[in-house]
This record gives sequence, C-alpha cells and structure tokens, in this order.
Amino acid sequence: MVRGMAPLPALPDSRTEPDGSAVIRVLSYNIRSLRDDEDAVARIIRACAPDVVCVQEAPRFFRWRRHAARLAARSELLVLSGGATAAGPLLLCSLRATVERTEDVLLPRTPGLHRRGLASAVVRIGGARLGLVSCHLSLRADERHAQAGLLLDHLAALEVPHAVVAGDINERPGGPAFRRLAGELQDCRTVRPWGGEHTWPASAPDRRIDAVYATKGVRVLGCGVPVGLPDTDLRAATDHLPVLAALHVPAA
Repeated sequence: MVRGMAPLPALPDSRTEPDGSAVIRVLSYNIRSLRDDEDAVARIIRACAPDVVCVQEAPRFFRWRRHAARLAARSELLVLSGGATAAGPLLLCSLRATVERTEDVLLPRTPGLHRRGLASAVVRIGGARLGLVSCHLSLRADERHAQAGLLLDHLAALEVPHAVVAGDINERPGGPAFRRLAGELQDCRTVRPWGGEHTWPASAPDRRIDAVYATKGVRVLGCGVPVGLPDTDLRAATDHLPVLAALHVPAA
C-alpha cells in the first residue's frame, strides 16, 4: 500500500493455492494518454496492488515506448504487451506472471474514426494458465458491436482454458456491445459487486462504461471501483475511474 493512502476495503490478496490455482488481481484503467497527472496514475495503480493492468489510451506517439516503460517502473510493474502497436491498449504485469506469448491486434478501421486494437497475452501465474486482453471499443455503436465480436473471435483463437478481458467499452451495460460480451463471458461487476459502480467521468461519475470480464471457469471474488483512494488523485490522474477485480483462476 502506498504511504498516506487509506486502505482498500477487504478484497482477496494475490496468492497461489496449494493445488496450483491462483487468486489474481486485475485492474482496468483508461489513463487518457497520460495527459493529466502521471504520478497520480502510478500511485493509484500501486495502491490497487494488481498482478495485471489492462490499460486503455496508453501513449501512442512520440517516444511511446519510453512513456510506457516509465509508467510501468513507477507502478512497480513490467510492460507485457501493447501500446502504439495495439492502437492504445497496453498490458502491464507483476513478476508473478510468466509470459508464454504476446500478440497485438489492429482491428479494421472505419474511415474518419480512430483506429482500435487489442493488446493480448497468454501467461502463467502459479499453476494457472490464462489469456489476457485489454480493449478500447469504438465510440460509434455499429463499429463497437462488430469489435465486440472480433474480440470474442480473438479470445477463442488464443486457445486457453481461462481468460480475462478488460477495458473501456464506451457503452453502458444495457448496450448491444456490452451485452454481446456479457453473453459469452462473465461481467465480473454483475457477478460479485464490490466497491463503486460508475467509472466515468472521474469528476462526477454517473455511468459504468469500463468493465472486467472473465470466462465461465473463473470464480469472481469481487469487482468494482476501489473505494478509499484519495479523490484528489482519482480526479487528477485521468477522466476515468479504475476497475479492480479479484479472480480465482483454476490450475491448468
């Protein structure tokens, strides 16, 4: 825990069970290209003590790798995958993760709209083997729905027993893209609510457009916006609030 920060409510800590299964903490966070307070972003990430961070809107332009590496170092994590090569989504991880492979995917681009992509990896944590995907879906409804389908196709192509998807869906839970993902995966917040619900805008959140999903074999131990973190940091860091999930992943 970062000195001076209030403790988070009880959410299971990371651990490896005797049977090889693992409890992991996954954080999803749109950091708005680090245009705001990078130190506040790093403090928030460290306070959440994640094993994996699914970042959206990571720096994509000049010296983007340096920015990603600096954020990882300040967050006491490592760069796993993504960044400009995935059009913004980025994966960070702790030393608990042993990396099998990574893959950055660019999704089809609609003229006049931002290019979107996926940062993905397959890792082992303890005896658990799982796929990870960080995503940031389109602002336009039809493209967003199509991207949800492409994300599910990519997840299936990873050919892993368990997986976690997290990101900025740009849509509330009742929307078609959100429902398309939740039809195939567990919406972790719905399965076991914990902490706060709304993720945007950080200054006065009134809607949930960021989510963590998991495949059906993963047990959700809690998911939501962490409470007890300083409002000054949450508002200074970016325009989104982070979503933290604790998940029990069976051994492979």
